[in-house]
Amino acid sequence: MEKYQEIERSIIKKYRKEIWAKFVKAVNDYKLINENDKIAVCISGGKDSFLLAKCMQEIKKHGKINFDLEFIVMNPGYNEANLELIKENANKLDIPIHIF
Repeated sequence: MEKYQEIERSIIKKYRKEIWAKFVKAVNDYKLINENDKIAVCISGGKDSFLLAKCMQEIKKHGKINFDLEFIVMNPGYNEANLELIKENANKLDIPIHIF
């Protein structure tokens, strides 16, 4: 099993109560995703934005609503080491990012 698959599984299994169930409840309660929506998740490089990206991937994969999903990184002038770290982490997590 690839590392990103372990992470996806842990979000739904290990962190079901703390993260996954609350995320799904909020999406459903507030109707945050509708049929044929086009959603962009902006990734800053921190753990919160990467977790949101993985949750969005999982809800797209396992949910009942059809929507488009893109992952973007707005580069305000990151130094090369930080930008490379974001790219590496996105690759490890199987998140296809677009950098602007």
